[in-house]
Amino acid sequence: MNSPRTLLGSFVLGLTLVPALAAPVVAQTPVPPPAAQAVVPSPKLAGIAHVALRVKNLDASVAFYERLGFVKAFALSRDGAVYEAFIKINDRQYLELYPVDAKNTQIGFLHLCFEGKDLPAVHDYYVQHGLTPKDVRTAGAGNLLFTMPGPASPTGPQNMEYTQYMPGSLHSKDFGQHLGAERIGDLMTGMRLAVDDPAGAKAFYLTKLGFDAVAGSESAVALPGNPEEKIEFAPKLPQGFRSAIMLQVTDLASTANVLSQRGIKPAEKTAKGITIADPDGNEIVLTPKMAPAVAMR
Repeated sequence: MNSPRTLLGSFVLGLTLVPALAAPVVAQTPVPPPAAQAVVPSPKLAGIAHVALRVKNLDASVAFYERLGFVKAFALSRDGAVYEAFIKINDRQYLELYPVDAKNTQIGFLHLCFEGKDLPAVHDYYVQHGLTPKDVRTAGAGNLLFTMPGPASPTGPQNMEYTQYMPGSLHSKDFGQHLGAERIGDLMTGMRLAVDDPAGAKAFYLTKLGFDAVAGSESAVALPGNPEEKIEFAPKLPQGFRSAIMLQVTDLASTANVLSQRGIKPAEKTAKGITIADPDGNEIVLTPKMAPAVAMR
């Protein structure tokens, strides 16, 4: 006969075993590894929108570009005085001319502006890459705009501008108008920027701004989304404060004849291009249509 202690032990053992036998075996589902973060491609740029210059004599500068066949499409005024004139190259490209004033006396290059296809996306991409663009806003001409500092230049950090043409803006309202029939060139294919450190500036454009490398070039980068338009970086000396833009022409021989007829003497003429200078010494390099980036070495 079993003792009470033996019966109690058997009872406790039964209580212990029953739950263990009854518990179902649950298969463990493997936890998937975290998905790799997708690389966000740089937003596409439509092209170079404008180059801005500070000029000594606004009327003289406008007259010079009119001799090249361009037209002043419109201007912005304050208190009856023009503070910005827009010289039209084509429907999407301009030269912006600002006259000197009491506070701004340094003539020459002011800034370069790129046209974005989706400006908020461009802005946010730069923020994600550690840059500090200002907020997107509506500028005086009615287009979206933001600015941010770029590589060091003779005038300090490069003032970089980005715009998106908006319906109802001065630029959009002027589509198809003020396209001079006698324009010496009809497309700005690039610009040469004077910077303190050309190699560093190129690296900044490639790694931070998402520009594309140009095969065979140590100094130029191509716009993402528009590889035919390029930016070249040059030492700050001897270029200094002057700008240098590249304009596409039909051919050099006929262009040379037109310049001669209009009394404009080239500063330099080679088989690759013709260089002329505006009243303030800013260079305009005329390159043949078959090789729009020939001046980008």
